[in-house]
Amino acid sequence: MATSQLQSTFRGTRDLPRWVSPVMLAGFFLASFFLQSALASGADSVEINLVPVAVFGLLGYAVTLYVLSRIVEGVRKATDRLVTTLVSTAFALALIPLISLAYTVVTNGVARFDMEFFTFSMRNIVGEGGGALHAIIGTLEITGIATLISVPVGILAAIYLIEYGRGTIARLVTFFVDVMTGVPSIVAGLFAYALFVIFFGPGVRMGLGGAIALSVLMIPVVIRATEEMLKIVPNELREAAYALGVPKWLTVLKVVLPTALAGIATGVMIAIARVIGETAPLLLIAGFTASMNYNPFDERMMTLPVFVYTSYANQGVDMQAYVDRAWAGALTLMIIVMVLNLVARLISKYFSPKG
Repeated sequence: MATSQLQSTFRGTRDLPRWVSPVMLAGFFLASFFLQSALASGADSVEINLVPVAVFGLLGYAVTLYVLSRIVEGVRKATDRLVTTLVSTAFALALIPLISLAYTVVTNGVARFDMEFFTFSMRNIVGEGGGALHAIIGTLEITGIATLISVPVGILAAIYLIEYGRGTIARLVTFFVDVMTGVPSIVAGLFAYALFVIFFGPGVRMGLGGAIALSVLMIPVVIRATEEMLKIVPNELREAAYALGVPKWLTVLKVVLPTALAGIATGVMIAIARVIGETAPLLLIAGFTASMNYNPFDERMMTLPVFVYTSYANQGVDMQAYVDRAWAGALTLMIIVMVLNLVARLISKYFSPKG
């Protein structure tokens, strides 16, 4: 019985040619397309929906390839091909919204992606023209201040939890970090607003408040990223330093942190990319303005997410001009996030341990 099962499982002695899979895939997609075209030909207006074309084409391809592979190659290779098809399909489905988003933002944002957009604010602008310089400056300043607040606090908290933390205090800190990780951004904005109302009175709006709100969102991300990087530092490195008589604080400073620096830097960049697109807390505490404001400690400051929101939500007589500015702002924000992720990869590659 066992022998017959093995023979049945491994009876395939040949491999399908490499061209079979792509040819079958293209054939089923074409067949599905022509079938839907034939079914829709009787309607007044012929509209081809590509979603059912892709679904039925892929389904027919997967079933047929599995059956053919099972006959020729055996059960194991047929199952492997089926799983490979499912994984590849899942990957393609994950790429579809990303590609669609990037394509939509680029095609709509390029209309106002010009020099005027990056060199002018919206002061005294009604209708066409103007730019987002004030929003770009505000975004960079507020995010920069939030980073200056969050990175030291997050890294030091992670060092405490991994290297020193024991007992109730460490468990409480870990619990509150977990809670803060899931805090909605509007709650962070309300916290910053309530904090600044105590010192400056009701109706306060300033860039520093926006930085505080973003730091509330950034700190848990930095802590978690730093924790994970510190955990993977081999204990042998710490023990070797202790054996040489190096105190613990110096071991952390000279051995542990340099080893984990690449991962920590990557986590910081991801945290920045996480908060740079936040709208709700900045709309609440930083406000919005059409004028330049370089001082985050006084008056309202505009940021790119709020610029996109206000441009789209408060359209004037020339609606298309406002929509074009909103798309251009979204494209600028997407490019900034992409650059941050690229910098994170470069930092990780440069500072990662060699050898």
